Amino acid sequence: MPENSVKLVGPRLKSWREKRSMTLAELSRITGISASTLSRLEAGKRAPNLELVVPIARALRLELDDIVPQAAPDPRVARTKKRVGEIQYETLSPESSPVQTYKVTLPANPDGATAVPDPRVHDGHEWLYVLSGRLRLVLGDQEVTLGPGEAAEFDTRLPHWLSATGAGPVEMLSIFSKEGKRIHLRARPAAK
Repeated sequence: MPENSVKLVGPRLKSWREKRSMTLAELSRITGISASTLSRLEAGKRAPNLELVVPIARALRLELDDIVPQAAPDPRVARTKKRVGEIQYETLSPESSPVQTYKVTLPANPDGATAVPDPRVHDGHEWLYVLSGRLRLVLGDQEVTLGPGEAAEFDTRLPHWLSATGAGPVEMLSIFSKEGKRIHLRARPAAK
């Protein structure tokens, strides 16, 4: 157990005891550990050990994981870049995530506004957010152009196709759910 975690055991025990509205005297009576030992443990003046912590955990109806803080894993995502043809994908989520997030760069395509689409279909649901450039999205028999700050959400079982529409590339965020679940943004309804 890391040294910082050991230092937090006493204060966490005190917090749980207080949440249970239990006095040191009551906890002492239940555990058979003297109130002074409990007080020193809670204040960090006594090192925790299993002989002390296990009976206290039982008395407070806790699991050891509730008392011993777990080290937080490194939250940073190992980013990888991959090219598929001229499209660049940069991963922004762990591979194990239920939704995959990518920063996608579509190459400049001056003919993108008039190019003949080659739609694709696959299982899933996708949410796009344009960071820069102009994106042409063909979805079934609909066609829209999205600019910076605009978003789109669609079922990927519908035929769809994406392209930049101009001299510059398009950078966008793409969130994709392989399970086909819709991705909802939580927002308040617009005021009337």
